[in-house]
Amino acid sequence: MRQVVIVVFVAVLLLFAGCADSAGQNATTQTDEGDTNTPPDSNETNETEETTTTSTPAESDDNESSNQTPPSENETSSSENETAPSDEVDGELEIHHIDVGQADATLIIEPSGETMLIDSGDWRQGGEDVIAYLEEQNVERIDHLVSTHADADHIGGHDAIIEHYETEREGIGAVYDSGVTATSQTYERYLDAIEAHDVELLTVDEGDSFAFGDATVDVLNPPAGDSGSDKQYNSISLTIEFGEFSYLTTGDAEADAEERMTDEYGAALESDVYQAGHHGSSTSSTQPFMDQVNPDVAIISSAYDSQYGHPSESVLEEYAAREIETYWTGVHGTIVLTSDGADYTLETEHEFSTDAEDLLEEKPAEESQEQIAPPIHMDAPPVTP
Repeated sequence: MRQVVIVVFVAVLLLFAGCADSAGQNATTQTDEGDTNTPPDSNETNETEETTTTSTPAESDDNESSNQTPPSENETSSSENETAPSDEVDGELEIHHIDVGQADATLIIEPSGETMLIDSGDWRQGGEDVIAYLEEQNVERIDHLVSTHADADHIGGHDAIIEHYETEREGIGAVYDSGVTATSQTYERYLDAIEAHDVELLTVDEGDSFAFGDATVDVLNPPAGDSGSDKQYNSISLTIEFGEFSYLTTGDAEADAEERMTDEYGAALESDVYQAGHHGSSTSSTQPFMDQVNPDVAIISSAYDSQYGHPSESVLEEYAAREIETYWTGVHGTIVLTSDGADYTLETEHEFSTDAEDLLEEKPAEESQEQIAPPIHMDAPPVTP
């Protein structure tokens, strides 16, 4: 009987040992299947490939060169720049700095076709040059019309552009204004056109922003609250961000406005491209402000033979010292910037150096630039019939 019990006991032990061994084999099989479903180092491989792609300048330059637009009969030239890579946006943002002489007019086209026009040239042009350019670019609607301030060399074409787009095209989405008025007939015609066509008029100040497709548009100036009646101090200043690309434009903001923005925003002012304040005047582009903006590229909008001496020699010298790639409508003509959110290129109507020292040498001597028009801040005289 004892032998039978021992035999049974041994058999039970063997049975349990077999079950444990089988469970271990099953566990090993499940682990192997899990490894099979997740290829080893797949994530590390992808990261390595991405890093290799973005850190090979030679390959990037070759690819970009193959897509360059051949120079036109107008001696069109282009320059390429890189920012950090971005996959947040699709398509290309275009910023057209229209050559309107001693004035400002900038057309921005977002990849979806949404448009913004910042200023519209001088009152003497009556908007004709800007309208012609917009027509060339097949702009059917202006979604955002920005009036940086009420000087006649910035809103000179607003009334004609509003009339044209409200009657012959698809209209104006909204007009953005600093809220500081003027007494000139140019300003009165601008307000009359807004009222006649029932265009939405919005007053903006720092902290405001508005949607512009995949781009982000933030208002840095004028200050919020009661900021007085000085047009330059209250000039609308905007940052436009598209992917990793950033652009800053300040209208005619001068040293006091730049000081306020420097104190308020500091390093947040840093931008890839800066449209020089006040046509490159010595009243703007102050050193503390430029320290924070720290642009790779500056774009100046003024006439070649500017009666005000724009751009200032001191500003060009400052840009040269900072090694800022500098474009000037006075010699380069219309300047078009295109960005995919990572890289950006600039194409000019006329070919010329972008070294600020070369521009300084090309600039007419200031003693030959006589005052042949009213001071820049004076209200424009009435337009004769």
